[in-house]
Amino acid sequence: MTQTRTTRLERGRGALGPALELVHTGRAPTRAVLTAELGVTRATAGAVAAELEALGLITVDARPAAAGSQGRPSHRLSVAPGGPVVLAAQIHADGFRAALVGLGGRMVATAPGCMTVPADPSHIIDAVVEAGAALLRETGRRCLGAGLAVPSAVAEPDGTALNPLHLSWPAGAPVRRLFTEALAKAGVPGPGEGPATGVTGNDVNLAALAEHRHGAGRGARHLLCVATGHRGVGGALVLDGRLHSGSSGLALEVGHLTVNPAGLPCHCGSRGCLDVETDPLAFLTAAGRTPGPEVSLLQQARDLLRTEYADPAVRAAAELIVDRLGLGLAGLVNILNPDRIILGGLHRALLDADPERLRAVVADRSLWGRSGSVPILPCTLDFNSLIGAAEAAWQPVLDDPLTVLG
Repeated sequence: MTQTRTTRLERGRGALGPALELVHTGRAPTRAVLTAELGVTRATAGAVAAELEALGLITVDARPAAAGSQGRPSHRLSVAPGGPVVLAAQIHADGFRAALVGLGGRMVATAPGCMTVPADPSHIIDAVVEAGAALLRETGRRCLGAGLAVPSAVAEPDGTALNPLHLSWPAGAPVRRLFTEALAKAGVPGPGEGPATGVTGNDVNLAALAEHRHGAGRGARHLLCVATGHRGVGGALVLDGRLHSGSSGLALEVGHLTVNPAGLPCHCGSRGCLDVETDPLAFLTAAGRTPGPEVSLLQQARDLLRTEYADPAVRAAAELIVDRLGLGLAGLVNILNPDRIILGGLHRALLDADPERLRAVVADRSLWGRSGSVPILPCTLDFNSLIGAAEAAWQPVLDDPLTVLG
């Protein structure tokens, strides 16, 4: 490295993390855009981009791309296609999925696993980590971290699954510790000499983070995400690019917002919560369908909407769920004033089936909805919780790539 480049890099070292995040999220496709976004000189931006390339994280095209109507040609920037990955894992009511995910939210390899989730969480955590370790052995990719998404609020700072209501796990299961131990047993390496350290989070929180960086939430400052899983309902709020997790990681438990006071008893002890009034089981029951054991409840509900929406009973059930969901969203709009709402799981399918009904309910029942409609959009990423688990694992690198990799 030349003395001039060293000086420029020292001047711009604090810009390495922000620069990597700009390329990672697609907001800096060229070096000219990177220069403008960082507010540095062209020379400093060039040194920063060169250092990120030397670390194996991004690629800088050797030849400048053609300029548009204004400005000079500029070098294109992209994430390195053969660069390092993180191991992402997700556990849900019907099993698990493991994946290797690179920068840019690009899924390199994935392996699903179906199994009855045992009461001891260590068994399924060991299984999903071993599946991820096998992917690392097969691909030979360098691993920089690991993230796990679980269908429960994850309390901080201990990383315990506080309320895994739709699993048979005990409340307070130490999922972060079990995940880190499984990574060590499977020999999953971290960026240094030792094994990877696992990070864990609630599946909907992580889905919201992924959608904000790579999907339907891009560009939103105050993003509200509400989604169904295989069972239950979760929510998340992303403020200025960061998850709002509250004082101990337990914020936005929207599944326990009451939308039908005389409704079904909820696992939380209340009645008529979104969790039991608008999830896949609630929809199948309202439509008069008996769930089968062959595929997940979420898939059965989606299939019913897609293939039998013309059936009056199915349409009436969909309208009932939409009205209850709209009531819950209206309350959240009144409290949070988001600039965008995104919906996942069954809620995404219901929005696709009748978008105007849901938007009308939210506008009619919310103060801010009446003064100006809040955009309600479907989530766009496949496996967004899995990609979100990867985002959590990538965060230390995005914060300070030189310290992690230097």
